[in-house]
Amino acid sequence: MCSRALRRRFFPAYRFENAAGGAVGQMLLDVSKAYDMTRSSSSFANAFDHLPAANREQLERYAYSRNVPLRGLEIGGRPALTGIDPRKVGDYVLVFVRDPLCAYDDDPAAQVAKRLKDPVLAGRSGMFTTWSGLYKGAHVTAISGGSGSPEAELCMVELLEHTRASTYLRVGGSGGTNERVRPGDIVIANGIVRHEGLSASYVSGGWPAACSPDVVFALAEAARALDAPYHIGLTRSSDSDFCGGGRPSVRGYLRHEQTLIVDECRRTGVLNGEREASAIVTLATLFGRRGGSVCSVADNIATGETFVAGAGHSAAVDVALEGVAVLHRMDLAARAAGSDHWLPSMGIAPAIEA
Repeated sequence: MCSRALRRRFFPAYRFENAAGGAVGQMLLDVSKAYDMTRSSSSFANAFDHLPAANREQLERYAYSRNVPLRGLEIGGRPALTGIDPRKVGDYVLVFVRDPLCAYDDDPAAQVAKRLKDPVLAGRSGMFTTWSGLYKGAHVTAISGGSGSPEAELCMVELLEHTRASTYLRVGGSGGTNERVRPGDIVIANGIVRHEGLSASYVSGGWPAACSPDVVFALAEAARALDAPYHIGLTRSSDSDFCGGGRPSVRGYLRHEQTLIVDECRRTGVLNGEREASAIVTLATLFGRRGGSVCSVADNIATGETFVAGAGHSAAVDVALEGVAVLHRMDLAARAAGSDHWLPSMGIAPAIEA
């Protein structure tokens, strides 16, 4: 915005040309010229050149845009929070939580690495561990960290900003909230109910966290081939694993409205609840990538079936890996057809053996 336009925008009734000889007029002219010099500096302009137009326009009006690194913090030339080497991150990212309820024998990313061909450590920090390798032709990355949507945001932002990964899949455990599912079953989400707070920092309440259809198809194809008990439906994310999921907290504490959560899930067909899928699917979709979720079910609050650590979770990991392999074949078929998305008429490329 030029100085004349700036003056007209903020001081429309003031005739600068006539006031320029006075002290007030001169001060305002100096301010507007300084604004022009700052905005026209090559370093400032170049920093925004690669951004989408709508984002660039917003940042050009934001007083503090020059005070923070646009691509996030770095340590030793790598993204600070994950420590990833972007060149080692694959096209398909599996996001895990170091969750004792899933009964992992080791860090989940490290466990997945043992099943990959030519695994490499792609990053390690105090918060996240990342491994990459090949699974039946698909370049897969597994990242593990702490729980909750706020922590999922930390790794998602760095992966979305620094890599070209196309697909982000939440792989984890959950609790059943509907009579349709049983402990040991797997839920493949086709959409996420956004009852956490993180996604509201990015999009409004009416914005849908919809899973990519081809991700859903690929996961379902894998689950069927593996003969795993699976369901396709809605998953609910909340920040609170206790009160926010209708589960009493300390000394049986619940607010009145929280006693209605399970019945609402039953009536509206929400199959399971967890804490990260909303952030992963929302951010992936918002920034033009594919998002999805596959979770094992360890108990069911709607039916009273009690918790079993790790129930069905090894099968959920199997479905995630095989689903990515199927998705890779779908992507190859789409590429061969000259399309940027897959359609059933394109078929699926031949399977690649491990």
